[in-house]
Amino acid sequence: MAIGEGLPVKSDRAPLLTLNADRSPIFLGLIETWRQRELFYFLVWRDLKVRYRQTALGVAWVVLQPLLMALVFTVFFSRLGHFDSGGIPYPVFAYAGLLPWTFFANSVSTGSSSLLANSYILTKVYFPRLLIPLSVVAVRFVDLLVASLVLFVLMPFYGMGLGRNILLLPAMILITGLFALAVSAWLSIVSVRLRDVGTLLPVLIQLWMFLSPIIYPATFVPARWRALYSLNPLVGIIEGFRAAFLGVPFVWNSIIVAAVLTAGLLIYVVYVFFRWEDRIIDKL
Repeated sequence: MAIGEGLPVKSDRAPLLTLNADRSPIFLGLIETWRQRELFYFLVWRDLKVRYRQTALGVAWVVLQPLLMALVFTVFFSRLGHFDSGGIPYPVFAYAGLLPWTFFANSVSTGSSSLLANSYILTKVYFPRLLIPLSVVAVRFVDLLVASLVLFVLMPFYGMGLGRNILLLPAMILITGLFALAVSAWLSIVSVRLRDVGTLLPVLIQLWMFLSPIIYPATFVPARWRALYSLNPLVGIIEGFRAAFLGVPFVWNSIIVAAVLTAGLLIYVVYVFFRWEDRIIDKL
């Protein structure tokens, strides 16, 4: 045997990832997710192409969905039901509330089944499973940006303009996106274990819509119930969107509650996701 054969070879290259006993699987999972960001970009691009190529209306449907719902709400709840919109033209009021709601509802509807829909990939190659629901939310974020353009047409039509509140819109979008990711990622794991979640979810989403201030302002809820009502993170999110676009005062209590609950839920879901992702393959 040659001298030195079988001995470890020294390398001047630093290791790409060092595994230490004091680092949790959650921390390592987040590092690996960041390292695989190019795969995330590919998944987003793939879903965008599939989404817009396989629909007859393409990008137009992204705008028509909230716009038609705002029209229906205006006819039934404003004209016939005489719902108060706080002095804001009801079509603008409804559309501003539908923007974050549509983004959230579509993210959850698609994200909840994302692991099942991509099982053919997950069972063949390893990558951080969190990238799947994360890419779904990113695709719906593009839809949100496109649908927001309509509001910039509606507002001047009704004699409304933007104010300084619009500077806080990125913060409201961030909270909405993180909340949508937390709920989508959690439901995607639950759906793998309980396949009937997909049947129940549309009913829950519909109920959630009426429990959120979309067709009515949050002030419609009696004052004694408003603190309990604000535990729904979408209350602060939707009201924050309206304040950013329409210039009405921010209700900071609801927004802070939404941000805190979103952060807590996201931390919990990320923990659960990385703890359970190795067991997902056995259930797919």
